Amino acid sequence: MNLESIAVNILEPLGFEVLEIQVQNPQRTPIVVVRIDRLDEQPVTTEDLQLCSQTLGLEFDRLDPIKKEYRLEFESPGPKRPLKTIRHFERMLGLKAKVRSSGQNFTAPIKEVNGDMVTFDHGEEGVTLRVGDFQANLAEFPDRHR
Repeated sequence: MNLESIAVNILEPLGFEVLEIQVQNPQRTPIVVVRIDRLDEQPVTTEDLQLCSQTLGLEFDRLDPIKKEYRLEFESPGPKRPLKTIRHFERMLGLKAKVRSSGQNFTAPIKEVNGDMVTFDHGEEGVTLRVGDFQANLAEFPDRHR
């Protein structure tokens, strides 16, 4: 079982979405950074981060998925929020996203979401891509929680 699967299995029942897991500094003492959001779309609180850290920390201790000493850190989505699902794009409609796909890389506002297709206001006609066929992160911080 990989780190993301473990985190999803433990945190989703508690009401949290695992947006991203990164292992930083793997050659020394690794830092496992877990970026979460709330499934009810409310802002992530420090109490949420503490609950997730304690709960997932206990499961990591039990399963021992990293065989050496490591540090576990939790973060709220922040200004570079990963955009992975249709709902993520719907929530951030109108904001700029940094998009990386096999054929192109660009930063542009999210113009429209239709089914599993997202249109970005890039170029004369815009660019439409299927969610799952590209990577995207928010490129600007919203003026209010979304």
